[in-house]
Amino acid sequence: MNQKNKTGSLLMILIILLLLGCGADKGKEIIDRSGRTVIVKNSVNKIVSTAPSNTEIITDLGQAHKLVAIDRHSANVTGIPGGLPLLDFFYPDAEVIIKLNPDIIIASGHNPTGSGEDPFRLLREAGIPVVYISMSKSIDEIYNDIAFVAEILRVEKKGEEIISSMKAQIAEISQKTAHIDTKKAVYFEISAAPDMMTFGKDSYIDDMISVIGARNIFGNDNWLVSPGAESIIERNPDVILTNVNYIDDPIGEIKNRPGFEHINAVINNRIYQIDTDSSVRPSTRIILALRQMLQAVYPELYE
Repeated sequence: MNQKNKTGSLLMILIILLLLGCGADKGKEIIDRSGRTVIVKNSVNKIVSTAPSNTEIITDLGQAHKLVAIDRHSANVTGIPGGLPLLDFFYPDAEVIIKLNPDIIIASGHNPTGSGEDPFRLLREAGIPVVYISMSKSIDEIYNDIAFVAEILRVEKKGEEIISSMKAQIAEISQKTAHIDTKKAVYFEISAAPDMMTFGKDSYIDDMISVIGARNIFGNDNWLVSPGAESIIERNPDVILTNVNYIDDPIGEIKNRPGFEHINAVINNRIYQIDTDSSVRPSTRIILALRQMLQAVYPELYE
């Protein structure tokens, strides 16, 4: 199909959707997690999810059967139906989504491009509700994300059960290190050299380090941090955690960085791999990463 015909086809679908919308479920007005006002249908049966953290929350709420399309990064989420259309994270195909006629698009604060352009503007103008869930800056915000998705999908009780279970498990993890007076200093790496990156305060990763009774060596820095090697060496972490999985040997790469041989974590061989998905996706499934982090930092608690 040439570009002219494709554009004409897309416009025709938009017109049909707008006409079908007349007299349909009027829904209710809500404020999404980014602060936008959205009219959400009272009955949501067809969902498009554009971020794996949202897909995990939807699935754990028992609503995976309502998914009609997901982003490509959600393809490995346990519990989703097979054969779902896979969308580009930053440039979702509007024509594909419109043909699916979803009741709602649950999007992420990461979906807008670097220019800030909203990739779902055309879909919103077609009358498809789009709600955004911004990047959670704390574990409490993850709870709020779960409650929000549960509300728009009308499964509030299930949402409350999941949140209560998470809180109980996190309290159990935290209790294991409540007696520790001298906290281990931890560096949590999310991007390998030369573009080393980590999280500081106002991040759920920083919260997770606190939960396991440790101290984030960049806990006084703002949110996303790009530390130089000298800064990491100077702060001398007792333990290094990495969730990098895009290079062959992330632990070996850290050990062999110039100057890192002077870091306690390297001297004592205290560098550990943490599950990538459960640590980078702010969802119900951060518990796995928390347990791995606790076992890595305080292995004596498991002996």
